[in-house]
Amino acid sequence: MKQEYDFSQSIKNPYTKKLKKQISIRIENETIEYFKELASRTGIPYQNLMNMFLHECAKKK
Repeated sequence: MKQEYDFSQSIKNPYTKKLKKQISIRIENETIEYFKELASRTGIPYQNLMNMFLHECAKKK
């Protein structure tokens, strides 16, 4: 490992706007169980499914 690194030629990460933000939200147990069941059938993590659903709802307004 080097003692020092030169970051003078580095660039800003172009993907930072696509990063997800962690939040706290209250969701009914039935809703979470629905997405967990769907996750077990599809193999997609339930939080990803919830995010995909909300994203699609927002796109359709």
